[in-house]
Amino acid sequence: MNRLIEKIKSFAANPLAVPAALLLASVLAYGLSFWRLGFYWDDLPISWIRYRLGPEATARYFSDSRPVWGWLYQLTGYLLPHKPAYWQAFALFWRWAGAVAFWLALNRLFPRGRRFVFLLTLFFLLYPGFNQQWVSYLYAHFFIVLFFFLFSWHLMLRGRTVLAMIFSALNLLMLEYFFPLEFIRPLLIFKSLEGESLALRSRILKTLKIWLPYLGSVLVAVTYRVFVYSHPGFGYSLTEEFIRAPLDTLAVFAAQLFSSFWTTMIAAWLQAFQLSSLSLAGTRAALLFALVASAVGAIVVFFGYAEPRGNEHRKREAFWALGVALLLFLLGGVPFWLTNVPVSLGFPANRSTLSFMLGAAFFMAGLLELLPSRVGNAVAVLLLSLSAGRQFLWSVDFSRDWNAQKNLFWQMTWRAPALQKNTIVLINEELDYYADNSLGAALNWIYAPNNHSDQIDYVLFYPTNRKSLSLQPNTPLTYDFLAGKFSGNTSQTVVFYYAPPRCLRLLDPEIDSRNRLIPDDSLLRDAALLSSSTLILSEPAARMPEIYYPEPAHGWCYYFQKADLARQARDWETVVELGEIALALDDHPNDPVERFVFIEGYAHTENWKKAVELSLTSYKVSKNYVAPLLCTLWERIARETEESPQKNSALMETQGKFDCPP
Repeated sequence: MNRLIEKIKSFAANPLAVPAALLLASVLAYGLSFWRLGFYWDDLPISWIRYRLGPEATARYFSDSRPVWGWLYQLTGYLLPHKPAYWQAFALFWRWAGAVAFWLALNRLFPRGRRFVFLLTLFFLLYPGFNQQWVSYLYAHFFIVLFFFLFSWHLMLRGRTVLAMIFSALNLLMLEYFFPLEFIRPLLIFKSLEGESLALRSRILKTLKIWLPYLGSVLVAVTYRVFVYSHPGFGYSLTEEFIRAPLDTLAVFAAQLFSSFWTTMIAAWLQAFQLSSLSLAGTRAALLFALVASAVGAIVVFFGYAEPRGNEHRKREAFWALGVALLLFLLGGVPFWLTNVPVSLGFPANRSTLSFMLGAAFFMAGLLELLPSRVGNAVAVLLLSLSAGRQFLWSVDFSRDWNAQKNLFWQMTWRAPALQKNTIVLINEELDYYADNSLGAALNWIYAPNNHSDQIDYVLFYPTNRKSLSLQPNTPLTYDFLAGKFSGNTSQTVVFYYAPPRCLRLLDPEIDSRNRLIPDDSLLRDAALLSSSTLILSEPAARMPEIYYPEPAHGWCYYFQKADLARQARDWETVVELGEIALALDDHPNDPVERFVFIEGYAHTENWKKAVELSLTSYKVSKNYVAPLLCTLWERIARETEESPQKNSALMETQGKFDCPP
């Protein structure tokens, strides 16, 4: 056993051992299926602007929102193609690189605490308060800036002042998230001088002398942000609120402090234990979760053996870490408290936790260092292994949402081969990791692949997310994508409903305006009255990007979409042909209304028996909800088909069965 421990110590002493262990932990938590993941949330609009509308559009997009950071997007856009797998790997690399930079700096601060430094780095790397690693195009650039900041720590502690100032300036000029954290630097300098035999006054003076050039960088950055570029903000100023109502503002601010501390320092770690989704993840995902958790746990145990925990200086280092954690927490919250932006663990608001990750890592590592050795080790293994496993489970959720989003647009292109320009698309908020402007970017990428101008052809909205959106006809609408503008009118709208495993459905104003199978809170029943299939053109113009391939198998939803397109053209023979194929499949509709197109097709081709049969099948699914819709459908059939005894018999049967008004 002793020989084994000695071999472990020898391996761990290799300067590449810890970076390799951090890389393994990164891949296990974030990268086991990076090639299956896609673009999410702001990935879609920002990458669409960069790659489809061009560099000038990207410059416009960032012109009043972090222009220096926009240069970074210009550079990375030249280096990497518009493919999610590359960006997933790229974001993973910078997450790992930031952890390595953090570890290098910590080694200078805690030269006798290699085990403590390793655990502290892992807490930073696997922090479960932030679950958006796979929004890779966006957050790769966040993690690049964070790397600049942390690498400047390392360079500073090695005495490379000029280089450290350059990397510090890149952080300060690009992004406000980590700007206030710059003021932790003098404390780090003071800590690094611990090994020198200096009186307190001399140590403080030397700290200020080393920090002075960095303070100069801060002043330059502040001057730039005040006089050259100022973030537009969020219409809220803590200073103005304090002047207006000081006591109320102080009470609100105190509540924000407490809430933010609980959210980022405690509740964030508790998310590692939220494994309810494991039962829904499937056998493969559950086995991979076990692999991830056990492997990361083994890494923690391995380096625990390699670097046993000593008692000397332990409590002092623990209290120092907790003090740093408190200061980092206070600095990290500044960008959000000043602008009244909520600090939350929900998506996408948990991006705010990026500013708190460093403080949360110091906080947890400091707390565990105060516990008895065996208890601290056990808690570290449990917390870090479950944090890695939780991150993996989130990656499974992101993968499923990407597939659902791809399926949405494949079905849309099957149903709508082209859309008239300046069309508004309304849809319900079904996907977890996409805002409506995310899908609007994808819509333009697919339906206007050759448009590189600042006149945007289409917009997609969730009615629930656009409180100012009118659902009345003939209302002008404009939307600013920052890189270009859309101009349209609500009278030029198509409305879709998407609730997998149901098929995507273009809503029928006559039927779906009273369809109680569509939830009230989606507002789509009201919006259905605006929907017009005349805006859908039959000549194919949509072009699916390469990243959306392969095309899904042609099952029920494919034939449903194609039949609905044929119904729009009143090509009833084609509707019936597609119906014969669809109804013979080892597949079935998940929404009774999906049979309506075939009911109508069989009625128009005078196969009244089949039309009635399908109506009865739909009716049995949900009699109270479907019967009124069938009555409306058969009213239309009666209005649009020629008279015959068979038709009259079918109408009498359906009216009686569904209790339709005469």
